[in-house]
Amino acid sequence: MSWQTYVDDHLMCEIDDQHQHLTSAAIIGHDGTVWAQSDTFPQFTPSEITGIMNDFAEPGTLAPTGLHLGGIKYMVIQGEPGAVIRGKKGSGGVTVKKTNLALIIGIYNEPLTPGQCNMIVEKLGDYLIEQGL
Repeated sequence: MSWQTYVDDHLMCEIDDQHQHLTSAAIIGHDGTVWAQSDTFPQFTPSEITGIMNDFAEPGTLAPTGLHLGGIKYMVIQGEPGAVIRGKKGSGGVTVKKTNLALIIGIYNEPLTPGQCNMIVEKLGDYLIEQGL
């Protein structure tokens, strides 16, 4: 299965009969290389990915400054140190799951809930970790 298929069929899929889905999603290597992304995924900078990776290595480093992605600042909220970073901005937010080789990133806006975004992103992340990826 191609990385783009994971984004299109798993991250950007409709999750209910209301046709709700993530606003955008991507799979990005730990080095910041885009493996696959939705058309709507924001253009990010290498320093933004470095900041995310640093927070996985030293949990809590993003809390004072926020998580930045595509120039948008998200307030960092409860996550799982070294495994998941969650951010909130207004009625939307972001979930970042770290696998052995990549970052699985999902961005959402209402009516999608934070829990739905977490479920989508973390489920795929857990699967990829089980596959050694």
